[in-house]
Amino acid sequence: MSTEPSPANFKVVESPSQFQELLSADLNRVSLINFWAPWAEPCHQMNEVVLELAKKYSQLLVLQVEAEEQSDIAESFDIEAVPAFIILRGHTLLARVSGADAAGLTTSIATHLRSGPTINPTSKTDQQPQAPSARSQLNEKIETEEELNERLRNLMTSNKVMLFMKGSPDAPRCGFSRKIVELLREQGVPDFGHFDILEDENVRSGLKKLNEWPTFPQLIINGEFVGGLDIVKEMVENGEFAETLAS
Repeated sequence: MSTEPSPANFKVVESPSQFQELLSADLNRVSLINFWAPWAEPCHQMNEVVLELAKKYSQLLVLQVEAEEQSDIAESFDIEAVPAFIILRGHTLLARVSGADAAGLTTSIATHLRSGPTINPTSKTDQQPQAPSARSQLNEKIETEEELNERLRNLMTSNKVMLFMKGSPDAPRCGFSRKIVELLREQGVPDFGHFDILEDENVRSGLKKLNEWPTFPQLIINGEFVGGLDIVKEMVENGEFAETLAS
């Protein structure tokens, strides 16, 4: 972040009560909530973009939320990966922007600042989603459960060690994914397969069901589900991880 003094409309959130107080001060004001983490390089790049937006639009309230430090706030907005951005008018959701999409965030802020408060205060967005064309519906392939499970098993066996995570090893998008990557590298497993479950909702939901495990990351060794971060940590501590890796 820049060392220049932050503008008056740029606030670092330090508690849920402060967050609510800031949001409730003016229910007609557009707010940008920036969920970030200090270990994620894309967040540092987007922090600069957010700061510039705060300087450019004095009428915009910008709330800087460190996602893991303010987990209650992050969970209330279903934030599962960083960077992530929520745009509100008062308490009404206008838009969500995921990832380091500077252009998308800038355009969305400009659009919602130009438009006044919506007539219907319970509206989730200012625009109705465009209906897909008949052609796009016909061209979209619907994956059966059998086809999905076959694809999942192929992915699980594509490498001896396979990690299903949020983001990539060099650019993780959640703290648990970052920690398990570090753990694997510490255990001498620098080369492992990986799949970003944020890029494919079918894989994400399918693995939860197939492996009977509701969260990510998920580690697979020799095509078999091993567990998440806590289980892998325990296996490392009791020596079981090395045995599984050597099998």
